[in-house]
Amino acid sequence: MKKNSKEAIITAAVSLFNANGYDGTSIRDIAREAKINAANISYYFRNKRGLLEYCLTVFFESYMEELEKGYAIIEFGATDCLKKIAENLWTYQCNHTQLTRFVLREMSIDSQVVREILSTYYAKERYIFKAVIEQGVETKEFSPHAFQYLMIQFKGLLSIPFLNTQYLTEVLHVFPHERYFTDKYLQEIYKWIEGIVCSKPEKQKECMLKTS
Repeated sequence: MKKNSKEAIITAAVSLFNANGYDGTSIRDIAREAKINAANISYYFRNKRGLLEYCLTVFFESYMEELEKGYAIIEFGATDCLKKIAENLWTYQCNHTQLTRFVLREMSIDSQVVREILSTYYAKERYIFKAVIEQGVETKEFSPHAFQYLMIQFKGLLSIPFLNTQYLTEVLHVFPHERYFTDKYLQEIYKWIEGIVCSKPEKQKECMLKTS
């Protein structure tokens, strides 16, 4: 058994899940792609569902770790905190493009494992994001917004490039795998935070005068 056979299985599985869908990929397909014996998959993951759950868990554990790292600087202000969260999550997803694409597509399907993720990882993500927004509004860094709609916009900015790669490359002629795009797109997310989420300078002055 190769030392890296587990990693080879995951890489092969994610690639095939993206190309053929989870249901359209068999254990034999994964073993063939990974150039290992199918018994190795049973050894590490028991079955295809176990492999799916492992991929989702690995993604969300790391995703939440990056989210919490960003949230850790909340004491320096809500704006810097939200930017850091965006940077961490965007960088993580760009470094794991195939896995991100597969996970985001899988999360659009109603299943037991998806419902479990919604009630655990995504519930915690919602709590953190809401805490940042509420602090920003309280300190007058952010304009008052409907939290749910900000969350939709933020999540959309972070996910659309991975869910619509063909549209980006063939219609818009931008390439998500290129460093130029990833750097430029992060700057656009910052502009969204500064232009939509943050209070306008004149509004901040107005709020300060009202409270003084």
